[in-house]
Amino acid sequence: ALKRTVQAAPDCGVECLTVFGFSTENWRRSAEEVSDLMGLVRAYVASDLERLRREGVKVRVLGRRTGLPADIAEIVERAERVTAENNRFLLQVAFNYGGRADILDAAHAWAERVRSGEVEGPPSEEDFGLGLSTAGGPPLDLIVRTSGEMRLSNFLLWEAAYAEFVFQDILWPDYGREALAEAVGQFRS
Repeated sequence: ALKRTVQAAPDCGVECLTVFGFSTENWRRSAEEVSDLMGLVRAYVASDLERLRREGVKVRVLGRRTGLPADIAEIVERAERVTAENNRFLLQVAFNYGGRADILDAAHAWAERVRSGEVEGPPSEEDFGLGLSTAGGPPLDLIVRTSGEMRLSNFLLWEAAYAEFVFQDILWPDYGREALAEAVGQFRS
């Protein structure tokens, strides 16, 4: 589904796609399930990183790097490094990410900057946003929620403030070009 959607996105006029790969809450799952999810990361990067590089896809990973298994942290760094110069399309993967955690991390970073004397007082929204893992990325225009779910699930909470929502009753494993084109069409209307 990820491969189909990334390949279809530029043709649908999408310049940046952010997908939820692994949430901060996923660590609460069974050790076997977490291991399986990490295995998916290993397999996807092993099979698709070179193709993404050749196709001009820049990979950016959002979320906490601390606490990741060493090989996964290296995979994240390698995916970003290998695709750093690409500019045809931006694929952001929220990995070890939670919207609340990201906001909390930004607050801690601001507090540390105040404590060190680098800045004074409360931050502006713009300054605070610079502490989020999405800083420097494009604004969020559209959130597509699959599987008939009608919730954000702790995904891009700060960034969602002015986004449009499209809810689709399609399971993620079945997602691809047609579903994405339908969501973009709803957004455009």
